[in-house]
Amino acid sequence: MEVASEYSERVAGRLETERLTLRPWREEDAEAALGVYGAADVARWLDPAMDRVPDVDAMRLILQQWIAEDGRLMSPAGRWAIVLRQNQRIIGGATLLPLPPDNEDLEMGWQLAPDIWGRGYAAEAGRAVAAWAFAESCDEVVAVARVTNARAAATARRIGMQWVGETEKYYGMRMQVFRLRPADLDESPHPNRNR
Repeated sequence: MEVASEYSERVAGRLETERLTLRPWREEDAEAALGVYGAADVARWLDPAMDRVPDVDAMRLILQQWIAEDGRLMSPAGRWAIVLRQNQRIIGGATLLPLPPDNEDLEMGWQLAPDIWGRGYAAEAGRAVAAWAFAESCDEVVAVARVTNARAAATARRIGMQWVGETEKYYGMRMQVFRLRPADLDESPHPNRNR
């Protein structure tokens, strides 16, 4: 069991940016996480991969599942709580996970509490996750978003991702696909670079 714990720390380690800390989820984060994954404005974009979380007990069970799954993921995959450094408030979650159905690509994702939207935190977290992936020898990451999710598409572009096209390969629905390679991250200007 000790090996799994060390492996989990290696996979989903702590990432720091100018304004954010990305750290592994904990069970005691359930109430704060519910503020993100229980919000209708967030959950509508996660369906069918994830339903809206109805209450703290359900969120706690999901966090337990994520924590257990993180222990089995191969680096650089993982899930992180996004925490504001200034006040330690959990404002969202970030992911880097194998993309179904083939699990060949690594999908980067971000979900933030609606009251925090529009401040650049999603792009900042996305850049940190991408930098982590590239430091772990990943040659590219992708993000997928529903065609109607203009906010996600704009965030992907702010991270430095390139639009690849649309497909129905993922999640059984038409999705936009964005790709980021190490050179794209290096060339994309952004004031909140991961340190």
